[in-house]
Amino acid sequence: MEIESSIKKIVASIEEPKFPDFEVNILIFGAKGDGEKDCHKSFTKALKKIDQKGGGTLIVPKGIYLINGPIHLVSNLNLHLETGSILKFGSNPDDYLPTVKTSWEGTFLYNYSPFIYGYGLNNVAITGKGIIDGEGHINWPDWKEIQAADQELSRTMNHNDIVIEDRQFGKDHFLRPQLIQFFNCSNILVEGIRIEDSPFWCLHMLRSNNITIKNISFDAQNKNNDGIDLEYSSNVLIEGVDFNNGDDNIAIKAGRDTEGRNNHKTPTENVVIRNCKFKGLHALVIGSEMSAGVRNVFVVDNVASGYLKRGIYFKTNSDRGGYIKDIFIKNLKLLDTEDCLYMTANYHGEGSGKHASKISDVVIENVHCLTSSNTAIVIEGYPTSKVENLLLKNITVETATNGVTITNTKNVIMEEVVIGEKAGVPTAVQ
Repeated sequence: MEIESSIKKIVASIEEPKFPDFEVNILIFGAKGDGEKDCHKSFTKALKKIDQKGGGTLIVPKGIYLINGPIHLVSNLNLHLETGSILKFGSNPDDYLPTVKTSWEGTFLYNYSPFIYGYGLNNVAITGKGIIDGEGHINWPDWKEIQAADQELSRTMNHNDIVIEDRQFGKDHFLRPQLIQFFNCSNILVEGIRIEDSPFWCLHMLRSNNITIKNISFDAQNKNNDGIDLEYSSNVLIEGVDFNNGDDNIAIKAGRDTEGRNNHKTPTENVVIRNCKFKGLHALVIGSEMSAGVRNVFVVDNVASGYLKRGIYFKTNSDRGGYIKDIFIKNLKLLDTEDCLYMTANYHGEGSGKHASKISDVVIENVHCLTSSNTAIVIEGYPTSKVENLLLKNITVETATNGVTITNTKNVIMEEVVIGEKAGVPTAVQ
């Protein structure tokens, strides 16, 4: 597949939203940008007014707006945050009830509302130069330590096909909500804003399509503060993003285990990622929840601006099923990493062996990495489902503790791959 023409085709297919001329300022609904008054009701009233008008732009001027509860977006809306504006969300979990239909680590369920939530919408945007601050360092981090029972319950419900309406979490449960989530939405634009301090994932695109995310930035260092999570989503452009996250910068997902395999007709596909700056735990991750499949992903012209545990990381196991295929990565510059490239179908050694995933048809070209403190390149297939048809071309890792580990693979081609100092003319026998 020719990369440039494929990228052009995907980008051309993505329609950015258009909005009616109607505009209102949040201040006329009683909001105050003093950081003290609760502006939740003001935002609710403003969005109701815009919805009644058939759409428009909600302008949030300079100021700090305390919001004790979720903002539920409407169709045909541009939430525009002017320079100097900050949406600062309260940290009382009860304010994010009642529960809404959402997803948590690849399983559909009802949980605390994401702080900014759009469900079943068309033509919706968050734009401007303002900041969305989840205040996620207050209260929420403690839930990480006590989430295991709920995490396991959600997975059991997934495996047993429990109807989603009976998967009720929320009060007296401890699954942290996402900061921003679009669910079953189309024609989405997120542009210019800064995202900080999320309780969980920062920006989650769930079963949505025609998505543009550009020129935004992150400073989110809490546990599980992924920057952008794509799940069951298609026709996506991510460009010019400046990441600084405590977890994955971009995680491409497609559901978990039984539920994901049952939704195999909605893979995550047709994704373009370009001209981004990576900084955090991992730069680009595919998985581990990818049971409906991930395909047609194009990652070009990106750089790292800081340390990464792993640069490129594909991860799945033999309970997931599904596939990762038709992935093209070109022109990536990395600095210090633990592992430059890590691809495994045996993630954490987990899995029953009944649903091995397939990783195939991957091209990784023109990658330069300064250091890998562990292993430069790891390619690990599964014995019954080998990594297949992988091309590594023009890959340089200047310094690495370990070079290359390749197991359970078929048709792996390496061209111009240099780990450590490039060998020259052999020395002569004395």
